[in-house]
Amino acid sequence: MGLEEGPLSHTEISSSSEYESESETSMGSALPLYISSPPTPPPPSSLSPSHIDSPPPYNMSQIDFHTIIRQQQEQLAAMQAQIQALLAGGAGGQEGRQEGRQEGRNGGGEVAKPQIFNGSSAKVGRFISACKLYIRMRMRGESVEGQVQWILSYVQGGATVVWKENVMEELESGEVEYESVEEFLTSLKKEFGGGEEESVKAAELRRMEQGGKTMEEFVQEFKRAARGSGYEGRPLVEKFKRGINGGIRRKLMEAENPPASIEQWYRRAMSLDRNWRESKREEERLRGKKETAGGAPK
Repeated sequence: MGLEEGPLSHTEISSSSEYESESETSMGSALPLYISSPPTPPPPSSLSPSHIDSPPPYNMSQIDFHTIIRQQQEQLAAMQAQIQALLAGGAGGQEGRQEGRQEGRNGGGEVAKPQIFNGSSAKVGRFISACKLYIRMRMRGESVEGQVQWILSYVQGGATVVWKENVMEELESGEVEYESVEEFLTSLKKEFGGGEEESVKAAELRRMEQGGKTMEEFVQEFKRAARGSGYEGRPLVEKFKRGINGGIRRKLMEAENPPASIEQWYRRAMSLDRNWRESKREEERLRGKKETAGGAPK
């Protein structure tokens, strides 16, 4: 008890360290009281094959794992949306091509729409012709009811207000059902054309003269005035003979087989007029050559 403790020698320290290490091994739970230096890792050649092949440990938290899953789901949703957009675009393109082909079959060129019709008898024929042309070119696949409704949208004002309201009420109630758009246009013409339009066109037909027009131009104007004028057959031929230029009329009447029907007069008059104009151009060309040759130095 009374002995003084002196400093331990190197041998005693080593023995004490070995004792503490042996005590730790035997007890299994005690921590070393003294560690002189950290353990040295074994050289690479001493590692077992299992240590070489094993991947390094990776610690992933639960939050990181859910984040990766969510990102993959968002990428998948974006890819699906792109696929749907491509499919929709392909379908739209196909529909556009089909519509283009249909428009081509229906005459997809520019067609003038009719002007607003207010019931004027002088304009009913022109309005009907414009409606027929537009329907033939652009609305052939439309139902008769749709075509009639489209025509009614251009019938506005004047004497047409009450008539249009009556027609629409009859169509909605089913009292009237048109089998074709021509039937509806015929009823429109009877309502607003009548005898007044016929007298107007007859007077126009009587005043027509070819003058400086080509025969093709005059024939088209004559045909338009003849429709609805009440003239047919021989009276119509007489009006045409009176309107064309005298030289052509005399040549056709003095021919060995003069034309009889109005269509024959149209055809032969246009042919004769073309030949005469071509002959006149050829004479002018030859006259110009002679004048050039006469004025040249010898």
